[in-house]
Amino acid sequence: MSFSNADTGSKTADPYVAKNLQEPSLKEKVDDLVEFVDRAKFCMMTTRTSDGMLASRCMAMAAKEGHVDFIFHANSESGKTNDLDANPDVNLGFLNNSGEWASVSGHASIETDRDTVHKYYSPALKAWMGDLGDGKHDGGPDDPRVVVIRVKSKTIQYATSRKNPVAAAVEFAKGVVMGEAPQLNKLRHLSEEELQQARSS
Repeated sequence: MSFSNADTGSKTADPYVAKNLQEPSLKEKVDDLVEFVDRAKFCMMTTRTSDGMLASRCMAMAAKEGHVDFIFHANSESGKTNDLDANPDVNLGFLNNSGEWASVSGHASIETDRDTVHKYYSPALKAWMGDLGDGKHDGGPDDPRVVVIRVKSKTIQYATSRKNPVAAAVEFAKGVVMGEAPQLNKLRHLSEEELQQARSS
């Protein structure tokens, strides 16, 4: 079932997508995605709360696995871990001030294994966790509050700029005058099958 509010006949109803959608090699799609998320660093992680509402919070990417899966640090006692324990489906939304973006739909798991925590631990976590002064909850890698959220991607779509800011502004202005969708971005989609290939490459 899909929503439509227009009948455009034989003409494409979404000329922006038609003009910007690309299907390059899997390697190019993954390489451009990795370059963008590495630059963005931060994303909004969206979870579903116990009352069925959607909640988003800013998260700093700690690492990537297999190029297309993502690692984050978390406090085990925070609300997001409750959300993920009940419903592991998440969305990660990366965005920069140039309008480039990536949307990752995935499945999250909470990793409490100390070897995993030690592998990805950062001393900066001490500032977020705090030292409770009991010799155990000190914000270090053996603090049981320090956990890892691993997001395994199911599908990813993203758009990165294909032009520098000046050229993009000219292209956009031309589109306004001519009534044509501007060719500004590299709009890509990575399917579940492609993501699996990327992990094993």
